[in-house]
Amino acid sequence: MQTGNLKVKYNQEIRKHLKETLGKKNIYQVPKLEKIVLNIGFGKIAPDEKTREQIATNLAKISGQKPIFTVAKKAIAGFKIREGQIIGAKASLRGDKMYHFFEKLVSIVIPRLRDFRGLNEKSFDTKGNYTIGFREINLFPEIEYKSGERAVGLEITICSNALNPEEAEALLRELGMPFRADKVKEQANRETVSLPSG
Repeated sequence: MQTGNLKVKYNQEIRKHLKETLGKKNIYQVPKLEKIVLNIGFGKIAPDEKTREQIATNLAKISGQKPIFTVAKKAIAGFKIREGQIIGAKASLRGDKMYHFFEKLVSIVIPRLRDFRGLNEKSFDTKGNYTIGFREINLFPEIEYKSGERAVGLEITICSNALNPEEAEALLRELGMPFRADKVKEQANRETVSLPSG
């Protein structure tokens, strides 16, 4: 699948197929992606201004747009967080950038995970949003690993207008998200094909 074609494929093929499989009466009831939120929490890093800017620059490279810094709304003594303290950076993708990022995620980034067996299809929240966590952002082709650089994690939340987790899962499967159950089916198919005849 070439990057840039997913939006077209959704509008021309996937949407119609989902209408049938989900039993929707009208095409406008079919779930669709609304936004993808990329979030980096600073956590225990407590970065200085230079490090913060470097993290924000990397997030901009990954997302294709300038991120914003997130600040603490209230003080949390146990985590040594002050009200108004910068605690992370995030970018919210919509439209073409969202589809472009999704394609890169499923076709390039996720397959680079070590010992990848498929994503957990149970990681949806009650609203149908799906969150994936990466321990390091170096999986993204835009990020160059530098020796001695502290590892920074990334949380990606894929939001749709699906009515429930089941509809959201059906949408993401059609868009190419490699869930674990898909891998199990693929393995079973391979084993069936390789069985000797007779």
